[in-house]
Amino acid sequence: MLQEEEIKQIKEQLIKQIELTFPEDKRSSAIAKIKTMNSDQLEEFLVKNNLIKSSSPGQGIEKPECIFCSIISGEINSYKIDENEYAVAILEINPISKAHVLVLPKEHNSDIKKIPKQSFRLAEKISKKIQKKLNPKKIEISPACIMNHCIVNILPIYKNENLKSERYQASQEELLEIQGVLEEKKEIPQIKKPKIKIISKEETEKLWLPRRIP
Repeated sequence: MLQEEEIKQIKEQLIKQIELTFPEDKRSSAIAKIKTMNSDQLEEFLVKNNLIKSSSPGQGIEKPECIFCSIISGEINSYKIDENEYAVAILEINPISKAHVLVLPKEHNSDIKKIPKQSFRLAEKISKKIQKKLNPKKIEISPACIMNHCIVNILPIYKNENLKSERYQASQEELLEIQGVLEEKKEIPQIKKPKIKIISKEETEKLWLPRRIP
C-alpha cells in the first residue's frame, strides 16, 4: 500500500511527465484523472503502465523512475540549453518567470550538500547569459530536492518573483525562443582560404626563370 507522502510525490511526478509528453488537447483530462485517484487506483494504474512491479506480500513496490533521470538519459524530451560533465541545464516548462532554468546533476542524489560544485558553476555561467540577454533585476540560484533528486533553480527576477510565486504553463513558442537565445552553440572553426595573388602581364614578363638545360 502506498503511503500518503508517496502518493503525493508520485502524482507530482506523473503530472510533470504528462505536461512534458502529452498532446496539449489531452493534458488537462489526464492530469485531472491522476489528481482524483486514490491509493489503490494509483497503484493499479502504475502496474498497468509498467511504471512499477506488482508488490509481493510484506514487500514494498518499486517506484517509477525519477523524471529528472529520464530527462538526463533522453527518455523524456526537454528544452536543453547547456551541459557539462556533471549536469544538464533545461528550461522549466512551468516556469515562475521567463527563462526559469533547472540545472540537473547527472547523478541521482537526495542530499543538497552533495550537489557537485560543477552544477553551480554551470548555473553561474547560465545566469550571466540570462543577465546579459534578458536583463532581469537580479537572478536567484537556489538548490532544491524534488522526488529525491536534488536540482539547482536559476530564477530570473523581473518584479518580485520567488520560488513560491505562481507558475504558468509556457508555450512551445516561448520555450523555443528562449532556448534559441540561451542555448550554448558549438562554434565550427573557420578554415581560412589562402589568398591568391593575380599576377599582371607586366609582372609575368619580369619573372626570371632558370634556363632549361636540354
